Amino acid sequence: MTRINDRIRAPKIRVVDGETNQQIGVMTPQEALVIAKQRGLDLVEVSAEAKPPVCKIVSYGKYKYQQSKQKVKAKSSGGKVKEVKFRINISPHDYGIKLSHAEEFLDHNNKIRIHLQFKGREMAHQELGFVLMNRIKDDLKGMGHVDMMPKQAGRSISMMLSPVASHQRTRKFAKPVTAYVENEDFDDAEDEDDADHHPHVHTLSLEEILDKMEGEATERKGKKPKG
Repeated sequence: MTRINDRIRAPKIRVVDGETNQQIGVMTPQEALVIAKQRGLDLVEVSAEAKPPVCKIVSYGKYKYQQSKQKVKAKSSGGKVKEVKFRINISPHDYGIKLSHAEEFLDHNNKIRIHLQFKGREMAHQELGFVLMNRIKDDLKGMGHVDMMPKQAGRSISMMLSPVASHQRTRKFAKPVTAYVENEDFDDAEDEDDADHHPHVHTLSLEEILDKMEGEATERKGKKPKG
């Protein structure tokens, strides 16, 4: 409970001007109260644990209003939901950029929604979407934990993550140097994959991706120890 005026019982207090935040000096509460009354203001204890306690000469009504605003701001500073969009044919470079922004969102105590949209013939290979979502989940495990596992609804897959405790956070990607801007337009038309309109989307075809995955699988099999 905040003490004001004659309720302040400490023998000596450090007095601060509430308008300029400049220190007036160390004195008795009675001496400080005389100054406050001369200005038509109150004497408000703002730091009871300090030695000596710190008090401000300020309007108590104004002080309470400012404190309530700070509490509202503190509550609203975290807990927002940020969305990061992906396509299954995203390039490794753009993937890293998006993950760095996702880590930054989590580090600022925001939840993130990972949204992956299928387009055209990609619907025939929905398993690739879950492969990508699980990769994202693993890459962000140092910063966030999954609230909602990857779930498909129509032509998209979504996943929700919340930040882990601040002392447990470990970044995998470098901090982003620019603000996050999502320019991707998830249109269903198959002929709108122009990189000029989708700067974060790689231009590999679905067939090329499947060929690459098949080649990697063959290479892994070839490296299995004989025996």
